[in-house]
Amino acid sequence: MKTPKRKTIELDMDKLEALLRRAETALNEEDYATVKALVESYAYITDLLEDKRTTIEHLRKLLFGSPTEKTRDVIGTNPADGASPAATAEGAESTEPPAPPPGHGRHGADAYGSAEKIRVPHAFLHSGDPCPECKRGKVYEVSPPGVLVRLVGAAPLQAKVYELQKLRCHLCGKVFTAEAPQGVGSKKYDATAASMIALLKYGSGLPFNRLEGLQGNLDIPLPASTQWDIVHAMARQIEPAYEELIRQAAQGDILYNDDTTIKILELMAQNAKQKALAQDPSRTTGDALADGRRGMFTSGIVSTRTGCRIALFFSGRQHAGENLADVLARRAAELGPPIQMCDALSRNQPTSRDERRASKGGQVAPRFEDLPVQLQTILANCLAHGRRQFVNVAERFPEECRYVLEALAEVYKNDALARERNLSPEERLHFHQIESGSIMEQLQAWCLRQFADRLVEPNSGLGAAISYLLNHWEPLTLFLRQPGAPLDNNICERALKKAILHRKNAMFYKTLNGAHVGDVFMSLIYTCQLCEANPFDYLTELQRHAAQLSSNPQQWMPWNYRATLQELAARSATAR
Repeated sequence: MKTPKRKTIELDMDKLEALLRRAETALNEEDYATVKALVESYAYITDLLEDKRTTIEHLRKLLFGSPTEKTRDVIGTNPADGASPAATAEGAESTEPPAPPPGHGRHGADAYGSAEKIRVPHAFLHSGDPCPECKRGKVYEVSPPGVLVRLVGAAPLQAKVYELQKLRCHLCGKVFTAEAPQGVGSKKYDATAASMIALLKYGSGLPFNRLEGLQGNLDIPLPASTQWDIVHAMARQIEPAYEELIRQAAQGDILYNDDTTIKILELMAQNAKQKALAQDPSRTTGDALADGRRGMFTSGIVSTRTGCRIALFFSGRQHAGENLADVLARRAAELGPPIQMCDALSRNQPTSRDERRASKGGQVAPRFEDLPVQLQTILANCLAHGRRQFVNVAERFPEECRYVLEALAEVYKNDALARERNLSPEERLHFHQIESGSIMEQLQAWCLRQFADRLVEPNSGLGAAISYLLNHWEPLTLFLRQPGAPLDNNICERALKKAILHRKNAMFYKTLNGAHVGDVFMSLIYTCQLCEANPFDYLTELQRHAAQLSSNPQQWMPWNYRATLQELAARSATAR
């Protein structure tokens, strides 16, 4: 059968938007949402195809997902090498089965730190009673006790209805109502309810509407609008903790920063207005947004220093470098410049507001060394980003990429050894200089030789990857010169997954205020996770001690709030 010739239809965004408007009136809500998603996907892929920087490999990863970037999976095993003699000998000598991979066992009772502990006495025996088995000895209590773990299901937020008895006098008509049990309080929503809503929404990405549906199915209604009112009021209470986090993060030894895109409807409306004004010849350019910005970002900043790690999130028009500058503005003047780890994008470097306006006005941006003292940092670039350049072209240049990836694998192996040995920053630097210095020198010489001997076309994918390494070699190799300098920005990439998880589920924020509320909660929740603190307990205690938090926020950080609670309990006991 002859295949009919396909007809080509020319479409632009105006025609697609008109199509969607017609579909909205003709289709039901579910079908319209499906059609809208298809049209938006088509428009997005079309834009990618029109971008000359988009590769087939990029499209394949976008459509079918990105595989792992582990070296053995990217380039496989070198056939010329085979199994190492040491591995072969070890395999021949060992007859024991391989150990199971970590993380696949059962959790013991000690893992359930927040579980309710219920002591169950023996039904008929007590310590010191005669043994019912041998009739001669006496039984005594042994430690540890037997353990039975039971997990039960329940609604995320549970409700209790207190039916307060009422008594009326048959003569005077006076009504006497029973008092609520001690500790119940008069508010409908407990502090724990607000903490759970915030944790589900901003910690696990569960949208308000989805939680409303779940609670409704379990006969404990909780409208989405009520959830927002609760977390909005809670955010105002715990704002001092967020501000203190920013202040303490500014004092960090290493600051990691990066950003990801986000949708904020309020800013999107401004973009639409700006576009309309730009197309209207009767309006002046001054009617548009002052700086002409259209982008929206969530910046992630992770600050580390001895004993704690802090995660911060900022959503709005500003790039990661601008938000980092706002954080560094709170840095103590007596402290030296911190190490800054980021990828090689210029927008990740800190710039002040005056410098942003100057660059927008066509003036030359200041050199990095000419920045104000508070904004100066010791720049390190992410080695994982440099490595990814070669991962992306490994299928086309397998042997060249094998050399680079295996060299960087040795560097990462040395860094893992330094962590295992718990080396100090100075000891780690010395260790890398001995073990990794020669590897990086050989890698740099190899990269230079590829261009000098014309072995690689500079405009090819491999040439671009090599140029990336050479152009940023100094910040990429800071770990060989500066104590404590990290290899990559992975800790910040992991932090940004909080924002990405929220974006995938909730899609957008409605206003800048809503985005700020999300930033507050994500910062506190993820900092708790980095400090191995319980975020639910932490958020609850912040609400219960809002007055103390407002007057002394430095005592209510995720890493020290438990000590503060113990101190308050000790004072209360002494007063009694």
